[in-house]
Amino acid sequence: MENTSNVPRWNLDSIYSSLQSKEYSAALDEFKAQIENIDGLLKTADRFTRESNENFDFAQWLAAYLKNHNELIANEQTLGAYAYIIYSTDTTSTQYLNNLSYIEKLGIQTRQQDLKFSTLLLSHSSSLNEFFTRFPEFSEYKYLLEQTIEETKHQMTSAEENLASDMTRTGGSAWGQLQEQIISNLHDQSGKTFNELRNDAFSSDAALRKNSWQTEKALLEQNEIAFAASLNNLKGETVTLNKRRHWQKALDRSIASSRIQKATLDALISSIEDSLPMWREYFKAKALLLRKTKATASETAGTKGHEGIAFYDLFAPVELASEKDSSSILSKKWSFDQARDYVLKEYKSFSQDMYAFAKDAFDSGWIDAEIRSGKVGGAYDEDFPKGHQSRILTNFTGTFSDIITLAHELGHAYHFSCMKGKPAAFFDYPMTLAETASTFAETIVKQDMIANAQGFDKIRIIDLDLQDTSQVLVDILCRFYFEQSVFEERENGELSAKDFCRLMLKAQERTYGCGLNEEKHEYMWAVKSHYYSTYFDFYNYPYAFGQLFAAGLFARSKKEGPAFASTYASLLADTGSMSCEDLCKKAGFDITTKDFWAASIQMYGKEIEEFKAFAESLK
Repeated sequence: MENTSNVPRWNLDSIYSSLQSKEYSAALDEFKAQIENIDGLLKTADRFTRESNENFDFAQWLAAYLKNHNELIANEQTLGAYAYIIYSTDTTSTQYLNNLSYIEKLGIQTRQQDLKFSTLLLSHSSSLNEFFTRFPEFSEYKYLLEQTIEETKHQMTSAEENLASDMTRTGGSAWGQLQEQIISNLHDQSGKTFNELRNDAFSSDAALRKNSWQTEKALLEQNEIAFAASLNNLKGETVTLNKRRHWQKALDRSIASSRIQKATLDALISSIEDSLPMWREYFKAKALLLRKTKATASETAGTKGHEGIAFYDLFAPVELASEKDSSSILSKKWSFDQARDYVLKEYKSFSQDMYAFAKDAFDSGWIDAEIRSGKVGGAYDEDFPKGHQSRILTNFTGTFSDIITLAHELGHAYHFSCMKGKPAAFFDYPMTLAETASTFAETIVKQDMIANAQGFDKIRIIDLDLQDTSQVLVDILCRFYFEQSVFEERENGELSAKDFCRLMLKAQERTYGCGLNEEKHEYMWAVKSHYYSTYFDFYNYPYAFGQLFAAGLFARSKKEGPAFASTYASLLADTGSMSCEDLCKKAGFDITTKDFWAASIQMYGKEIEEFKAFAESLK
């Protein structure tokens, strides 16, 4: 039990002590009053617009609206975050579930208000210059308001948008739920669930990895008609709605939501494409290492003419019988105190401010790491405008990956801390930037581990880093190609399971290429829930953006030293108030060209060379 000693639960008293507390009741009453207040402001604007628009002081009205709306957002985000985190640590509580449902129901009203506001803003957009002249204190809102106007241009009428929202629940969203339901209920003949079969990809048992891969594909094939119907109809709905909303392509809508320019996405994708030969060398080197250590069940992977790795070996651990060491950082069981001290040391190596923040988070009881019945799995960070504080949930078992998870989630919380003093409207930033601080924190930890590890332990850590990064770059490029081809073909007609398999194999060939042998996975389109999202098309490339953006920031921090810490904190503070390009330009680099992205990838090229040299040196 050494690794689970002193594993903490969080303290929520500085937010709300309980659902029955006076503070919680007061906040809830205030939130409902704020909703009514915003309703009143919107009705006033609507009446003036219809009956006496020439006498409507829109600038004055907008100033009042933004002030009141910001207060509503801060309260709504705090109440919503609190409702979720108490439920997530006790999912058996009917009281917590009902409270969560109630807060979400109130949120429907605020989303309807947002739709009315955006329509009003578009109709009075000519008054914005006057607004910023008379109320310069709102100058920081310029980008957000302009973005809202652009988004509104792609909205249907209010009646049509409300109808589309209602129909999506029994249309696109329902097809997505069907995919989730099928996946979550699949199991083999022994009762092993689909997700357990997927997790076998990380097993050290080579035969198990292959057998589970074969079983997984067989289960997917048995249900291919339902999966294909789901994806075909969901993407068909998206194509129809995009036309109604005047988007030429689904990718255009995704780019706008990501707050980037097409030039930036083109530069990112092109840089990853340029790096594919390098990643294929890594895959072949890993296949060779597994072949030499008799750690693969593939008959061909890592052999002449079939140098690529088998799909089911992509996540295989690399091991040597002569290198079993319980003192290795990858093998040892960590206590929570050791994990805390390690993360604090890594944070301090970059920034005293980051260290002080993380130490305060530990000392103030912001982290719930204990595993217990009723608590959700995984990990997350939730941010609270009230008191500008965060809470982090993990499930600490004492493994190496728990250290990375802790650093990752604290990175999210640090990001939020850098935004202190900003209006709550700026706490919403795009997916492209959402993983910046968390991935940067991970990079600090991993690169330090690689720099200080010795012998085979270093090779194992390098493999874990390359394994993760290759998924975020190569596999996500594969997903990007696949989804792009699906939309292109869906424009012209229906797609079957055979079509989806064909497109997936083509995407795997374009990306993995000779890095994979003939044992591929043509049914990956049925596995990934991101393809089945009605909310965000091309869900995956923002992760590649975040990975390389963090790597670029890390490289720059090494070049500039401690002085970069303040630039980094300032960059995080502005992530909700400007485009990705303007944000990066302010920090001194241009993400619309390939240079930035290519430089970010170089760090992994050195790791691949070291890994490849080791694999080739083995007898």
